[in-house]
Amino acid sequence: MDLILCHTTADFDALGAAVGLTRLLPGSKIVLTGGSHPPVRDFLALHRDEYPLIERRSVNPEKIRSLTVVDTQQRDRLGKAAQWLDLPNLREIIVYDHHLGQESDISATRSHISSVGATTTLIVEQLQQQQISLTSAEATVMALGIHVDTGSLTFDQSTPRDALALAWLMQQGASLSVISTYRDPGLSLELQQLLTEALENLEYLCLHGYTVACVTLKTDAFVPGLSSLASQLVELTEIDAILLANEYPLGESDSRLTVIGRSQIPKTNLNLLFQLLGGGGHSQAASLNLRKVDSQAILKQLLEGVKAQIPHPPTARDLMSSPVRTILPETTIAEAQRILLRYGHSGLSVVDAQKQLVGIISRRDIDIALHHGFSHAPVKGYMTRNLKTITPDTTLPQIESVMVTYDIGRLPVLENEQLVGIVTRTDVLRELHQNSAVSGSGAFSPFRVLSPESQSSLTNQHSGLRMELQNKLAPRLWQLLTTASQEAEKRGWHLYLVGGAVRDLLLAEAVAGTLMIKDIDLVVDGFHKSADVGAGVELAKALQQLYPTARLEIHGAFQTAALLWHKDPELDSLWVDIATARTEFYPYPAANPEVEASSIRQDLYRRDFTINALALRLTTPRAGELLDFFGGLLDLQAKQIRVLHANSFIEDPTRIYRGVRFAVRFGFQIEPQTEEFIRYAINSGVYDRTSQENSRTPALQTRLKTELKHILEAPYWKSALQLLDNLGALQCIHPSLKLDVEVIRQLRLLERCLRRFDPQPTLIHWEMRLETLIAHLAPECRAKVAKNLQLPEDSIKRLQNLASAQAEVMESLPKCQSPSQVVQLLRQYDLPMLILIAVQSPREFRHQIWKYLTVWANVQPLLNGNDLKKLGYKPGPQYRQILDHVLAATLDGVIKDRFEAEEFLAQHYPK
Repeated sequence: MDLILCHTTADFDALGAAVGLTRLLPGSKIVLTGGSHPPVRDFLALHRDEYPLIERRSVNPEKIRSLTVVDTQQRDRLGKAAQWLDLPNLREIIVYDHHLGQESDISATRSHISSVGATTTLIVEQLQQQQISLTSAEATVMALGIHVDTGSLTFDQSTPRDALALAWLMQQGASLSVISTYRDPGLSLELQQLLTEALENLEYLCLHGYTVACVTLKTDAFVPGLSSLASQLVELTEIDAILLANEYPLGESDSRLTVIGRSQIPKTNLNLLFQLLGGGGHSQAASLNLRKVDSQAILKQLLEGVKAQIPHPPTARDLMSSPVRTILPETTIAEAQRILLRYGHSGLSVVDAQKQLVGIISRRDIDIALHHGFSHAPVKGYMTRNLKTITPDTTLPQIESVMVTYDIGRLPVLENEQLVGIVTRTDVLRELHQNSAVSGSGAFSPFRVLSPESQSSLTNQHSGLRMELQNKLAPRLWQLLTTASQEAEKRGWHLYLVGGAVRDLLLAEAVAGTLMIKDIDLVVDGFHKSADVGAGVELAKALQQLYPTARLEIHGAFQTAALLWHKDPELDSLWVDIATARTEFYPYPAANPEVEASSIRQDLYRRDFTINALALRLTTPRAGELLDFFGGLLDLQAKQIRVLHANSFIEDPTRIYRGVRFAVRFGFQIEPQTEEFIRYAINSGVYDRTSQENSRTPALQTRLKTELKHILEAPYWKSALQLLDNLGALQCIHPSLKLDVEVIRQLRLLERCLRRFDPQPTLIHWEMRLETLIAHLAPECRAKVAKNLQLPEDSIKRLQNLASAQAEVMESLPKCQSPSQVVQLLRQYDLPMLILIAVQSPREFRHQIWKYLTVWANVQPLLNGNDLKKLGYKPGPQYRQILDHVLAATLDGVIKDRFEAEEFLAQHYPK
């Protein structure tokens, strides 16, 4: 007998999962181990015959072969059926559940536990994989399970997998009318009476802008459906969280306490709190049952736990963009419009000569003025003067209220009458979205940033990701980041780990304490403490005092500093780049950007791809906070490369090469619209025009060379080149360059040559690959392209002389009648030149060059200068002639040993 066990007081998710399992395990039976929720009970009163349900008392334990437990991992939730788990005749125990982070006390032979909104979703996915169809009755009860446990996909623990499962169940014939009847069946008469009592006795607590209520209801016996009552109280009172306790007697000296918890407060975790007392559930909904306890003490303990979890709401200081771009009242409309275009703002703050805020002008105001022909008019005639302002300590709920009440899209932040920042609608919406995205227990599960065990023990995402960083990184690297954050805090600054290091941390599956990132970017953001453009440099200097073995480099033009370690016994070869948060503007395509100090938001906004626009805060009080303004986490999950800005590739073509490098390195796809932007930029001809109009185009010169180096020295360089060619991006090197069959053949031959003739690399292999690509261009273009990419002088000369050298070899080699003549012809060229000639030559020529390099070039004369001296030859210029003649004779087989060599000398060079 194969049994499927639902937990006591079975809900629709347990029942739905069990029904689905009867199709995966033909012949199995469902046992409700101890009652059910009132809606489930009412549903089964009509539909029980549709499903293979049996009573616990009708089971013969000796005939049980396997047990499958759904929607729980705890023995005590199986009632008296828990004793079956210890039967000696059991072949298998399987557990299906979606409650992560719970310590299971069931010795399962197989477990299926995943971060989804409902256990039923896991069963649906297996049914789909096995292409098993359902009856309408089966699909209906399974759909009810997902609807109820996900709040019809509105609870934070809901996932796309739940939505897909529901869609499939609808295709299988789930009855929407039945679902609507039982999903929210309303309150029974008894519960309605308790609702009235609860409303009269609710006690309220307000903290950080959130309202928490609690109430204790005393009844004569157990009352089913209290979870529905708790949900109804939340809806009617518009509170943010509730603790509903029900105390009732079990006998003269015994009592039971049931507590139902519901929370809509971001980052609270009721599951964690209730687990401490033997209960559990989800982050938003949990419950517990206790006997013989002080109900008020338990309720107080839970309330204190909820209070401790309620996060401090973000303030304007956390949300605002700073420094604020300001203009004077006399600034013209045309100039204001140019500034908006340059910085991508939607409005500008207007200040007087004393830096006092006097107005705001929006893009719409400027557009209207331009439309009416007032480009030369001052902005003071069009700006808004009646301003609502806030302080750095204004909380997010207060900011929301002001924006909604007065329909204001941007609020200036004033501190001591000075403008220190601005908060926009976008800032508010972004913060609200982030709150909703991380408030569930599975906040990071799509990326496995936190293990299930870690998720259950953490109260919020900040400490979770910070712990994950500390656990993954090598201790010496973590200590360096800790020291850097402490130095930043001393100066009142925020410090962020940004870009690729955060991306690699999220993707890494390193063993604890082993991840050693070689290239780290840190950004100082100190807008509220007047951190100027030199903040990054100052922090780097402070760290260099603490790490004297590091070399300090300062790049004033870009407001950055770098600390470099080379083969350090602790930090190995590490590069730490430290910059002040900045914004940038490209004066023309492919130029170097002009940079200005800014905030962390604007610093991330200037970056290339969403997966590189992530930041992890290292400083308190919000250490471990992950900033993701552009959906980088979702793109990591989707394994796609998505650009931040439509004009990104026009401004900087090296981003095309970086995007390709990341795509191939991580096995990601370039997002379709991003690919369109790439093709548009390439086909627009903007790079050619820019090169003709400007003498310096770093993005097509030094920075392009750097990207080519990264690609061509990587193990995936062939795939990267193929993708670049598919995109047409090799045109950035030269308009005529394509990866045709001949180039691929030459690159393949090059690799054979490098393996054979340079096994212990003395040549720079990535440069040889690039030279091979350039060598495929017309001879008159080769040196020009090499100079443009600022290749070494010997590479430029080699490519400049390649055509003449190849012509000479092609003409002379067929005339060589002996090995010595081949050697005399080819030894005038160095190894890189011979390799380039070989890969471009027909097979017969390549064979001769190959033989020269493998055999003839290694042949040494049978005599040397010392031998000539001993034989009585007077030292002089003739030594070279004699030894060359001896070598030629050796190569041609005329002499084979030292005796024959001396006879050869006696015959041709008598003393």
